[in-house]
Amino acid sequence: MLQHNLKALFNPEQYHGWGKNKKYFEGWYYKVVSKDERHAYAFIPGIAMDETGAQQAFVQVLDGKALQAEYHKYDADLFIPTPGQFDTQVGESRFRRASIDLHLPSAQGQLTFHDQVLWPSSWYSPGIMGPFSFVPFMQCYHGILSMNHSISGALQINGDTVDFEGGRGYMEKDWGRSFPSGYIWMQTNHFSTPGISIKASIAKIPWLMSSFVGFISGIWLHDRLIQFTTYNLTRLRKVFADEKKVNIVMENNRHRLEILAHRAASTALASPILGFMDGRIEESMTSTIDVLLTDKKSKRVLLEDQGRNAGLEVAGKVEEILI
Repeated sequence: MLQHNLKALFNPEQYHGWGKNKKYFEGWYYKVVSKDERHAYAFIPGIAMDETGAQQAFVQVLDGKALQAEYHKYDADLFIPTPGQFDTQVGESRFRRASIDLHLPSAQGQLTFHDQVLWPSSWYSPGIMGPFSFVPFMQCYHGILSMNHSISGALQINGDTVDFEGGRGYMEKDWGRSFPSGYIWMQTNHFSTPGISIKASIAKIPWLMSSFVGFISGIWLHDRLIQFTTYNLTRLRKVFADEKKVNIVMENNRHRLEILAHRAASTALASPILGFMDGRIEESMTSTIDVLLTDKKSKRVLLEDQGRNAGLEVAGKVEEILI
């Protein structure tokens, strides 16, 4: 078990729950949007264990356009991760970095992913958590599997064929005990030109006997990733949220990032509390995000655009992270 968990530490996409039997969850998030942008879905497989040791596997399905969500529950022994690689089976469905093979009551078929944009990882900074990956008592860990990629294939959804050929996708994951008590999360890779993707999240992070506001954000701009994170000396200048919009401003030594997200109708999803999926969060997949990225030294605007089909969550005690 120790060997499996050590390898997973440096490969965030792999299963991290070896040896866990209570107060633990782990889930992967696959976002897929069709080429014509008429269809937007999220498929979320995972495992949940409560504080008594009761366990269940699941696959959530979010139809972002129809504002509908399904929670398919499975016996925990039908959750089968593969040691040393990202290859996880839940029931008859199979989830890997480069593909999903769905056998759900409402969705069947296979999608494959190409030209994935990975978050950089190194021995001293494994993935988007950076050095926090090595801290053993974090409430929730996060990983980016792909900032942006193309999709091949089609799915049968409620009896209808949905073509995802040429569509765009995004992949991430979470694991730990619970989601933060208050957080903001957003993502889109649908801008006016291809090759641009943004992900931003801000959360209240418990830390020993106190807490702090942590954030992990990045912009993939055609051929480079510009990072804004707690651990790379980025400064959070503004965080505002109300029922209509979310405004975030952050800057590091080189760049300034201004985000204005316009909130759209959302759908309830199950979320983890002390391992089990007893919480509820609201997620939109049809929000828009205005992004302004500038080079502070040259004063040059690197990106000024609006992202579509944006995933957006404003959850919990958001007032705890507003600035």
